[in-house]
Formats: sequence, C-alpha cells, structure tokens
Amino acid sequence: MVLDSLQNANRYYTLHPLFEQAFRFLQETDLLALSQGQQAIEGRNLFAIISEGTGTTEKEAKLEVHRKYIDLQYVISGTDHMGWKSLAFCEQPDIPYIEERDAAFFPDKTGNWFDVPAGYFTIFYPDDAHAAMITEETVRKVVLKIAVR
Repeated sequence: MVLDSLQNANRYYTLHPLFEQAFRFLQETDLLALSQGQQAIEGRNLFAIISEGTGTTEKEAKLEVHRKYIDLQYVISGTDHMGWKSLAFCEQPDIPYIEERDAAFFPDKTGNWFDVPAGYFTIFYPDDAHAAMITEETVRKVVLKIAVR
C-alpha cells in the first residue's frame, strides 16, 4: 500500500508498466471536467472511474480486495478517510470473490485509518484489503484500475 502526493508520482513509474501512463492521465486531464462514471484510457488494462459523493462510517465499512486490478485512488477534492489491512490477516470474506466485480468483501475491522486529502493518492495491490469513502464530507475522486500483469 502506498500513500503519497501526486507531485511525487515519478517515484512509482517503475513499479508497473502502466503506472507512468496512469499518473500522466491524472496530471494532464482536467479531472473536474470529467463526468462521473467510467473513462477508458487503455481498454480493460487501464481505465478510470470518476465518482463524487459521501461515504459511510468506520463501523459500517467493509474491507475489499481485488485480484485482477491494482487500485490507484486519487482524491480530486475533499478528504477521503480510508482504512487498510493486509489480506494475510483477514478472516473469510462475507461476500466471496465475484469475478465480474473483481472484488471480495471482508467483515474484518482495522485500526489502520488515515486521511487522504486532495492532491494525494493511494495504491492498493491485490494483497491490500482496503475501505474508502469513510466520510460524511463530499469527496470527488478518481480510481484508476490497473490490470495486474
């Protein structure tokens, strides 16, 4: 799991063949002008999901994991409160993996909560159980889905 500012994006280019393209999308696109929903970048290998709204509470949050995609979550405006737990320490999912959604959900709780302000991003790999949008504040964000290779 990574938490950093977009100004440091070049530090992560070598971690995945599509990371440089993903970060360039964030840096060169008018993210406020994009409509909510899915935005194609490179087919199913790299795409963006733009959303805006409020979330849920820590108590109601479910940790999720993905198998096919890495999540690069970038906060455009507001502050997203997120949670993290290593998948190795998670119990059995209460919603097993669904391939069409590329997600499994866990009832586990975590003590690892942190704020992600506008201009910052997180990277969640398939072994990073995470919860996002744990906020009553309106947050606009983009989640880049990057195919695991």
